Amino acid sequence: MTIAHPLDRPVWSMLTGRQAHLATGDARALRLDRGYGVFGVAADPGTAAQAALAALIPTGEELWIVEGDAWPVPAGAREVKRAVLTQMVAAGAPPRARDGEPMIIALGEADAAEMAALAEHAKPGPWGPTTHRYGPFFGIRDGDGRLLAMAGQRMLMPGMAEVSGVSTWEDCRGRGYARTLIGHVMRDMVARGEQPFLHSYADNAGAIALYESLGFRIRRAVHVLVIAND
Repeated sequence: MTIAHPLDRPVWSMLTGRQAHLATGDARALRLDRGYGVFGVAADPGTAAQAALAALIPTGEELWIVEGDAWPVPAGAREVKRAVLTQMVAAGAPPRARDGEPMIIALGEADAAEMAALAEHAKPGPWGPTTHRYGPFFGIRDGDGRLLAMAGQRMLMPGMAEVSGVSTWEDCRGRGYARTLIGHVMRDMVARGEQPFLHSYADNAGAIALYESLGFRIRRAVHVLVIAND
């Protein structure tokens, strides 16, 4: 399939490009290392590629397909759900840090269990046991050391990086932590020469409004298909 822009087929671009080292499969179909998450992609909608994709789904597990166009369910798999995402790309300079923002810390291996617990609570998207290794993640802790919120990166494209994993405990929301962390992640990406992008569920008007206030602009809709192999 011809791709006009890497973000039109984000998982394919991810697993055949900068993050090819995380891919399992062959030229017909690929899936992300299971520790990192549940994304998979076929080279095209043809029978051979779709069969190869279905073969990459372990029994009892799910695979998430993210495409610019709605994708068919491969033979031998069943549809779990579909959803529409809003794909957004940062325009212009990243937002500056504001006075009085809480201290932001780098997160790593020692924080993996807390990050997983926060992701399970906030459900920012698929999270696996090694998702925290995608790249820089940052967090905010309170005076007692509790991890209150986090954000980081996931998909990498040529000259682009995806803001992802934005999570805040419910009792800590409304304090501006997400805004603070997203802004920090954006500045970190831009300092590395990368343009930030992200995905949000299309019906999450509050999140989209926040992202727009931080300088993101809607690029297009993309489609999520979750399939399983029983």
